[in-house]
Amino acid sequence: MNVVIANRQRTKKINARRLKEIVQALYSELNMKEAELGIHLVGGRKMAQVNWDFLQHEGPTDVITFDHSEGRAGSPLPAGGAHGMTRPTIHGELFICVDVAVMQAKEFKSSWQAEVVRYVVHGVLHLLGYDDLKPQLRRTMKREENRLTRFLEKSFALKNISK
Repeated sequence: MNVVIANRQRTKKINARRLKEIVQALYSELNMKEAELGIHLVGGRKMAQVNWDFLQHEGPTDVITFDHSEGRAGSPLPAGGAHGMTRPTIHGELFICVDVAVMQAKEFKSSWQAEVVRYVVHGVLHLLGYDDLKPQLRRTMKREENRLTRFLEKSFALKNISK
């Protein structure tokens, strides 16, 4: 079980050790046996570049998931994920835009830290095979995302991911 966090943005200070603890708790709650995950915390400009380079979408987005599992190496997962496949292990990367987290926190009356954690949960669920392209699958994924985010909020003071 491994997680590597690279903070490549300057919008907010991040306590990578605390975020890593949160991800480890997520692994545990999901009963995951094996995980290799890289998390890149980036600003809006870098996220817009990644979004265009890999998905040909304009502008920044909240999270982009890359699945490096055998047979999918380097493939970004679109918002729809892996079309319902489930895997007991994950091997992938998440690009998370802290600038978007700050904006959406205001919109959803949340904290930017909780938004970042939600994006981690969302990306991990995609790596596990959850899909959000079709309405029924989106509802299923959103329920699990909400459950896991609530679990992490109860287990950790999410604001502590900032220094």
